[in-house]
Amino acid sequence: MSGLSVGRQKPTLDTVAAEAGVSRATVSRVINGSPRVSPEVKTAVETAITRLGYVPNRAARSLAMRRTDSIALVMREPDATVLADPYLGNIIIATSQALVGTGVQLVLVNAQNDAEHSRLADYVRSGHVDGVLLASMHDDDPLPRLLLEAGIPTVVGGRPQRHLPGLSYVDVDNVGGAQMATEHLLASGRRRIATIAGPQDMTAGADRLGGYRRALADAGRKADRVAYGDFTRESGEQAMAALLSRHPDLDGVFAANDLMAVGALRALRAAGRTVPDDVAVVGYDDIEMARHTEPPLTTIHQPIIDQARTMTELLLTQIGGDPVGDPVVLPTELVERGSA
Repeated sequence: MSGLSVGRQKPTLDTVAAEAGVSRATVSRVINGSPRVSPEVKTAVETAITRLGYVPNRAARSLAMRRTDSIALVMREPDATVLADPYLGNIIIATSQALVGTGVQLVLVNAQNDAEHSRLADYVRSGHVDGVLLASMHDDDPLPRLLLEAGIPTVVGGRPQRHLPGLSYVDVDNVGGAQMATEHLLASGRRRIATIAGPQDMTAGADRLGGYRRALADAGRKADRVAYGDFTRESGEQAMAALLSRHPDLDGVFAANDLMAVGALRALRAAGRTVPDDVAVVGYDDIEMARHTEPPLTTIHQPIIDQARTMTELLLTQIGGDPVGDPVVLPTELVERGSA
């Protein structure tokens, strides 16, 4: 007699998993059409389902496939930094705009430490959002790994310092942009060029310092006039004062973001240096404030709107079942104004 005999216990996910030699979670992924299963495993599970006569629980499957129609945008910065940083503000606005007409809501989360990230991972794994965008990521951030291991669609803004197979990201050409800024200072006749570098546990900070060093090395010059900030205006002002104390003869400065460049302009004025006659200054980001400094700030334009839009599109395609796309690196360009 074929099929199940009367009184025989109906097969479950566990019996299908045992028959196919895979985990219960893998069986669930095959049933729900997840792309994160190899063709060989998919065939083995489907064969076991047919052989055992397993019929998925429709109610359970419907629950498993239910979407929240919301995604989380996660930042790891102090609240004051998120509110004051135009780059992060533009990321939030551009992401919201990219979701218009999609029926997907944006949930903003600011997780400042590992404990908060662990709670956030539990929140996401519990099915409260369909996917996660990570912005302003630091090197010691555990979230990308936690989310990948949980099978949560995730896209990162910026190249992670540690390579994680299967992690999608959208970056800008930070090395090339910083090199362009420094080469502009060299081309304008500056020879003693310093930099205010960003945090080195963020790829944006490390890559922009690398671009500065590459430009000076190509020109046969030392890249030893370096001070560090944290991408805030106050840190740029402090770093500029320290550079003037150590290198009073400097005649050019590349700041790794516009906020630090604004701080540098203030420190230069306080020291009696004119810009650009005594010291030329170039920033990075091209935020709205850069147009209104005195003098207006020469800077590197990075396509923040395009970055946020691309991140959002990649995440929505992952949520829809498409495989993880290749990393995207967007170009930068120099915007010349009065400071250099």
